[in-house]
Amino acid sequence: MKAGTLLLAKPFLGDDNFERSVVLLCRHTPAEGAFGLVLTQATDLVLADALDLPEALDAPDALSASVRALLLRAGGPVGPDTLHVVHQLAELPGAAPLGQGAYWGGDFDLLLTGLLSGAVGPDTVRLFVGYAGWAPGQLEEEIERGSWIRQPASAGKVFTLEPEALWRAVLREKGGRYRALANYPLDPRLN
Repeated sequence: MKAGTLLLAKPFLGDDNFERSVVLLCRHTPAEGAFGLVLTQATDLVLADALDLPEALDAPDALSASVRALLLRAGGPVGPDTLHVVHQLAELPGAAPLGQGAYWGGDFDLLLTGLLSGAVGPDTVRLFVGYAGWAPGQLEEEIERGSWIRQPASAGKVFTLEPEALWRAVLREKGGRYRALANYPLDPRLN
């Protein structure tokens, strides 16, 4: 599977960490396994909660406030004390391309300097605490069991769809039987 693939949890997966979630696959190798970020789970945290931020560099107070208030999403249950970034900055050193103008990681200090100076718009950055990880072969087994629905080459949706609507929107976009899954109730007894 290629980086930039979206993994959509099937309804009734039975794992609260991934219920109705969409995971952006950032890296996948047979030897190391897979690394992804859950796109659909909110936290009550903002960037200023996670980092001791310097004052904005020659930027208006409103910019400084908007950078400090950048929301952090729950990227997954592994490494909840780690911070990860998906962005639209092709020129950021060390960034891994995910496709559709989306990139993962890179020089975070340079990114933060760009945000605080106003050279990088906060709307081009998504921040995550924690991540989703799979041992070698584990993700393939889960897909074979039918736990995940793949949507290749869709990383750009991180910036075009609201996280709360992402799971349903991508299933509807896939069409056919997936469109019907988008309407499954959380509790089938309520159907």
